[in-house]
Amino acid sequence: MSEIDPVKFGLLIGQVKTLEAQVDDMQRDIKQLLALANHSKGSLWAGMMLASIFGAGVTWTINFFR
Repeated sequence: MSEIDPVKFGLLIGQVKTLEAQVDDMQRDIKQLLALANHSKGSLWAGMMLASIFGAGVTWTINFFR
């Protein structure tokens, strides 16, 4: 059996630590994107509600003055 080269092993450990840091950064970014998407979804429904109320008010006003 061949022996483990300590230099190559050290390089692999360094690469694993770098990859772990990158994965942590990606997880943080994904959580921020999810929060932004959820916030946008709430804003969409609030906008739809305001547009519906405005449309109902315009319709009522037109029918009232007919």
